[in-house]
Formats: sequence, structure tokens, C-alpha cells
Amino acid sequence: MITDYKDIQHSALSLDASDRAKLAKKLIESLDQEPDSEVEKAWIAEIKKRKAEIKSGSITPIAGHEVHKAARELLAK
Repeated sequence: MITDYKDIQHSALSLDASDRAKLAKKLIESLDQEPDSEVEKAWIAEIKKRKAEIKSGSITPIAGHEVHKAARELLAK
């Protein structure tokens, strides 16, 4: 059984590109953490608040491309 990092690295790099990609995907997925329930709840509350603001007309949404354009213009100054 391979247990040393260098051995694992050597073996992984000897795989074909497709298998290396599959392995890389699995390794990255293993680093993902479960979402923090408090953060998740805060985002849900924020989404509901924004939805209510849009429905009530108290705010006017701005298209994403317009926001990006304005940001680029500000950064160019």
C-alpha cells in the first residue's frame, strides 16, 4: 500500500490526463466543507429581505452587466 506523499505523487503523475483530472476532482471535493448552518441561515434571510424589497418597489434592481460596467469605470479612474 502506498502511504508516502512522494510515492502517491509519483503514482498520480504517471496516470493519463483523464485519470489525473478525475483524481484532482476527487481531491478537491474532499477539501470542501459542509456549509455553516448559521451562514446559510443568514444568506436565506438576506435573500428573503432583498426579494421583499424588490416586490415592494422600495429598491430597483440593477442588471449585473451594468454593475460590472460601473465598477470597471470606477476602477479605471
